Amino acid sequence: MPDDGGFTTRSGLVVPAEALSVRFSRSSAPGGQHVNTSSTKVDLRCDVCLVVASDVVTNRLLETLGPEVRVVVSSERSQLRNRTEALRRLGERLDEAAIIPIDRRPTRPTRASVRRRLDDKRRHAERKATRRYRDND
Repeated sequence: MPDDGGFTTRSGLVVPAEALSVRFSRSSAPGGQHVNTSSTKVDLRCDVCLVVASDVVTNRLLETLGPEVRVVVSSERSQLRNRTEALRRLGERLDEAAIIPIDRRPTRPTRASVRRRLDDKRRHAERKATRRYRDND
């Protein structure tokens, strides 16, 4: 993590400190009496427009996540661990949203697979036909 407070995700997106807004509040997480006096819950917000990425990726992030991403973590007793976890989750969400899906190329079944399917279908129909009741009157 750079000294300026920003970070880089696994896929190479650079999130500057200016894009991040961190708030701490009291949590209902584990901690006993300590939890009543400590602000360990982390509310991390990230302005997607300030994330350094290519135009295509930035548009994809805005399309997928919207203009602001919010991550709230209160699972740990420590403010530092909650903040670290929030940054990790934010990075994961940004990486996941930045993936541009590959367009599916339509394919056709092979001639052999069509033949096998129809043969199985015919055999199944014959098997059922032999079970039918036939009145010989």
